[in-house]
Amino acid sequence: MPNQQKKVIFCMAGVLSFACALGVTAAIGTQQWLSGTILCKTGALLVNATEEELQKFIGKVQFGLFHGQWVRQCGLGSRPFRFSFFPDLLNIIPASIHISVLLFSAALAVFALVETGFFMFNAFGNPYEALHGPLGLYLWSFISCSCGCLVLILFSAEVKIHHLSEKITNYKEGGFMFQTHSEQFGKSFWIIFACTLVRLLNIFLIRLAGFQFPFSKSKDSETSGTIDLMY
Repeated sequence: MPNQQKKVIFCMAGVLSFACALGVTAAIGTQQWLSGTILCKTGALLVNATEEELQKFIGKVQFGLFHGQWVRQCGLGSRPFRFSFFPDLLNIIPASIHISVLLFSAALAVFALVETGFFMFNAFGNPYEALHGPLGLYLWSFISCSCGCLVLILFSAEVKIHHLSEKITNYKEGGFMFQTHSEQFGKSFWIIFACTLVRLLNIFLIRLAGFQFPFSKSKDSETSGTIDLMY
């Protein structure tokens, strides 16, 4: 492939990586990771609420990685509450998983920036055959993709397996019991998902530029003691 086309492909991949870094950074600070509805089970059982009356006992919850809010509905009107994960809820939520989600989200943003630099260096600089060349592009794309996958898996496990919404809404609720009525992942979660797919796309863009996957190199290829410029 001509060098000019390689530069165009690497520039496009670099722009996508930079956009992902900005998107992930913005997603970390929002409350739009998950939204749902919460049923006041105690209140509904007390009045033996029917399907029509049940709406008076269904509140809403929305949260991100740092803070959130929920609206309590127990038949006597709505009462909004705001909460923060740090340090208020660390003793009731799976703290290790939640902190891991934060760390891998931050790592995803950092590695996306590193990946941007590598792509731009390969487009306009003189990359070397070592980690400055295609091997480095494959490496950072794979690391970024792995971080994105871990964020998605860990947050999904925290919400679905550990029932995060119920733990939040039942915090310091002595007389009432709340249970999840419905849940859906928010925009920030899907931003992470899209950025993870972009990491995979970048891997195929590298291959489109004419560079073989690292594991597909021929065993008979000779190794040299010196590092040569790629182009």
